[in-house]
Amino acid sequence: MIRKIALTGGIATGKSYVANRLKEAGVPIVDADVLSREVVAPGSPGLAAVRKRFGPDAVRRDGTMDRVRIAQIVFKDKRARLDLEAIIHPAVQNAISEFFDSLPKRTPFAVADVPLLYETHREKQFHSVIVVACPPAMQLARLMERSKLSKEDAERRLAAQLPIDVKAKQATYLIKTDGTFADTDAQVDALIATLRDGKSKS
Repeated sequence: MIRKIALTGGIATGKSYVANRLKEAGVPIVDADVLSREVVAPGSPGLAAVRKRFGPDAVRRDGTMDRVRIAQIVFKDKRARLDLEAIIHPAVQNAISEFFDSLPKRTPFAVADVPLLYETHREKQFHSVIVVACPPAMQLARLMERSKLSKEDAERRLAAQLPIDVKAKQATYLIKTDGTFADTDAQVDALIATLRDGKSKS
């Protein structure tokens, strides 16, 4: 049986870097963020549902979802965020299941990159969970620098997710990204070796 492993963390914790390292090492991986964009692609039922819920301004002239406008709404309005998640998450969940089902049966393990794993209470769908984490202050600083957000806006985005410390405590495997890239690489390499040996903590 293929071991289903979730990769999660918080915004600006370095999760994408870890995901890329796993992919480069040949680990089968699917990205929920990529799937969530496909779910609301031009002409899709998902985009039609977004337009119905958030109005015609939610869709740009080129037929794509206006992500900036939607983000401004959902990070200030919890009800709106939950409504958006109700449109996107079920379809993404189905696509992730199809990904695992499509893999060769002899595949030892594969990874689903799911940013909102704990927020959507999906951790029990996986054999184990990798959490990528850094100290909250570092996370805030990274987010402000990366996204050019004010401290207030950055804190609002972080508040929309579970605190990274809470996620870290629930991890099967923890990757800390508060050191150098070489430090992170060493942790990822060690984890891959553990998983390939079948020494899952599940």
